[in-house]
Amino acid sequence: MTMLDSKIPKGNISDKWTDYKDHLKLVAPNNRPKIDVIVVGTGLAGASAAASLAEMGYNVKAFCFQDSPRRAHSIAAQGGINAAKNYQNDGDSIYRLFYDTIKGGDYRAREANVHRLAEVSNNIIDQCVAQGVPFARDYGGMLDNRSFGGTQVQRTFYAAGQTGQQLLLGAYSALSRQIGQGRVEMFNRHEMLDIVKVDGKARGIIARNLITGEIERHSAHAVIIASGGYGNVYFLSTNAMGSNVTAAWKIHKKGAYFANPCFVQIHPTCIPVHGVNQSKLTLMSESLRNSGRIWVPKKKEDAEAIRAGKLKPVQIAEDDRDYFLERRYPAFGNLVPRDVASRAAKERCDAGFGIEANATNEGVYLDFSSEIISKGKQTAYASGNHHPTDEEVIKLGKAWIEEKYGNLFQMYQKITDENPYETPMKIYPAVHYTMGGVWVDYNLQSTIPGCFVAGEANFSDHGANRLGASALMQGLADGYFVLPYTVSDYLANDIRTGKIPTDSPEFDEAEKSVRAQIDMFLNNNGTRSVDHFHKELGLIMWNKVGMGRNEQGLKEAVAEIDALRAEFYKEVYVPGSANEMNPELEKALRVADFMELGQLMAMDALQRKESAGGHFREEYQDSEGETLRDDVNFNFVGAWEYGGNDINAEKLHKEVLEYEYIKIAARNYK
Repeated sequence: MTMLDSKIPKGNISDKWTDYKDHLKLVAPNNRPKIDVIVVGTGLAGASAAASLAEMGYNVKAFCFQDSPRRAHSIAAQGGINAAKNYQNDGDSIYRLFYDTIKGGDYRAREANVHRLAEVSNNIIDQCVAQGVPFARDYGGMLDNRSFGGTQVQRTFYAAGQTGQQLLLGAYSALSRQIGQGRVEMFNRHEMLDIVKVDGKARGIIARNLITGEIERHSAHAVIIASGGYGNVYFLSTNAMGSNVTAAWKIHKKGAYFANPCFVQIHPTCIPVHGVNQSKLTLMSESLRNSGRIWVPKKKEDAEAIRAGKLKPVQIAEDDRDYFLERRYPAFGNLVPRDVASRAAKERCDAGFGIEANATNEGVYLDFSSEIISKGKQTAYASGNHHPTDEEVIKLGKAWIEEKYGNLFQMYQKITDENPYETPMKIYPAVHYTMGGVWVDYNLQSTIPGCFVAGEANFSDHGANRLGASALMQGLADGYFVLPYTVSDYLANDIRTGKIPTDSPEFDEAEKSVRAQIDMFLNNNGTRSVDHFHKELGLIMWNKVGMGRNEQGLKEAVAEIDALRAEFYKEVYVPGSANEMNPELEKALRVADFMELGQLMAMDALQRKESAGGHFREEYQDSEGETLRDDVNFNFVGAWEYGGNDINAEKLHKEVLEYEYIKIAARNYK
């Protein structure tokens, strides 16, 4: 085991990033056109990085497996983006955003990176407003803010319930401008299947054209991986169906360490699973917790009657409702962090109080009736009606809710055929975001020189749990305000290198290996579909490496996935050929990587003998069921080095986390 060098600069945390930037090497404008950069992924991190580097004058090749960069999964983000503007005058500051993010991540994030993130957050808002992103505004025309979990200030900027879409359109417009000027060459419907190293450095990728099946070689002086997270290892998640870990996993197999894979975020407000043939889950924005109150019946017989269809939630009297988050966490109430809210919902459902009539009986209510009445009265009063009727109050309250969350309510009704204005939403936690990912230093460079990783694909700035509205913040911070400096510093040594040839032995070897894997799947005479194995993997992951983990279950998961992997390679059937559009082949290649990653996640969870954020080991909890960290033995980032086909050969490296500016304490939201 080696201790990892995160290359954190010296100096006071408030000055580190500024001083560091002042001393980085630069590439002169006349030299930038001599240098090529590959960006894999065109979500917020990838699109912003590609647009920024191209604007500076580098030649950029951008790759996405979707038919357009606009299809990147960043588009699905709903609730908002954090920044320390303090427009609400409620005591926010860069330090407080820094502190809330470290605390929200259960003290398992790197201080210097998180402070930098908080610093540049304000620039992001200015950049996006300049691009025309239509953030919500208050009656005076100022940008509006709302609250999110884990904070006691309002710092979340938003655009109704479609913030990710609007931010992605901003980044996409910047990217499109560079495509139009010829500085970005865009490769839609291309999937990266391997990275190519020459003399130890990242010098290109092997990609498959998903329309024709052609295998292509692309060279560059640096490669940026911005391919998102790995939540689909669970099969059912809030991620887009195509989201996968392949780009990140391929660089792991070529020497990039994979950090904290067990840190997975379970989002508390998703529409519950409704059947065994479901293929994905739907997120309901965390912003709804600003206005909705979460409850289950106090009496088990009421919960049973609701599940049996004999009782409706509106028939449950107020005194017979258990607003369990408000009861357990009075200081934060319904706005506790995601991991805390998720575990609390699981605890109630495990105890028999769940309300959804599905195979699991899992589900709780998110109820807007109190907010409808409260906001209805406020609206009536503001318009001069000081004695409104109940009907007037409800009508005005619903109109207020519709203006704030209309598209989310519409989406919920289309999926469930229930009207959330009239009856409470049903929600339950689901896999959403992954805090683990490729290990990177302060420059966002992996352990492969010249291979940078941004956004959700890196092990991020979120520690063991991400606060809501911080994913969009990190993606844009990495792409717009960090990589342009750190990648340029790296590329300063390449102005005389010249074009990287693609006819070298390294490219030959990488392409040969990709073709061999494709041929193996297509020539495998199995009897079962790829989805069969993906679902089986997902069940093992959810049941044993999900919201609650224990030593026995994790050991079983490693062994069960081992057996499933063997069966997968023996029994999987992939129809069609290599030289055509073949979605089943795409899935097979991705699921092969998920199998290996799933084992590593279980191993990482096994070695981390503590509970921290989204990683909840049942053996390590206090008397009230809260996480019990071990800051003496596990105050580190666990970064794994690939060791071959046997997962047990993975080698753990540690980056010890040192806190100079924040005092480590037990998280308390009570």
